[in-house]
Amino acid sequence: APLLDGMDTIPRCAPPLDLGTTLRDYQQHGVDWLSFLKTAKLGAVLADDMGLGKTIQALCVMEGRCLVICPTSVMHNWVAELQRFRPDLTFGTYHGARRTLDASWNVTITSYAVLRLDVDTLCSIDWDVLAMDETQAIKNPDSQTAQAAFRIRATFRLALSGTPVEIRLEELWSQLHFTNPGFLGGRTQFRQR
Repeated sequence: APLLDGMDTIPRCAPPLDLGTTLRDYQQHGVDWLSFLKTAKLGAVLADDMGLGKTIQALCVMEGRCLVICPTSVMHNWVAELQRFRPDLTFGTYHGARRTLDASWNVTITSYAVLRLDVDTLCSIDWDVLAMDETQAIKNPDSQTAQAAFRIRATFRLALSGTPVEIRLEELWSQLHFTNPGFLGGRTQFRQR
């Protein structure tokens, strides 16, 4: 409440200087909202339809040491989007049999499978931004993937999904538990409410 007291609108956020495009109005609103939540030390769920630019909006709030976790099938998309839209950020993929983390990367891209396998390694780093793409992968809070995601430390957590709720509301609870632990209370309380 103190954050919103006297506020008429979400403050506008200047896009990164190296951004290789002009944001559409709705994308700028999304970036403004994400930046506001980041400043307020709150996580975010960005639930747009496919093709509306969730990735580019996420890239606009990436600074410091960032981790992107996504399905293996879209890792190449994150690489392409970083090269195209944030060329000043260094990045690499943490994937494959001989994977190694490079502390000089601004953005590390990995998969949900590697998250489950290397959760202890990924948890040993204090990330500035943790973005999870296609977060229906953590819709079951009891799954190994969700449990691993909940453990990673990050200053700002961002969940991206075109379908944040597919079958039951507990799926949304799980994603919000990832972005803002405790925000919706415990699972039992949430079910009762």
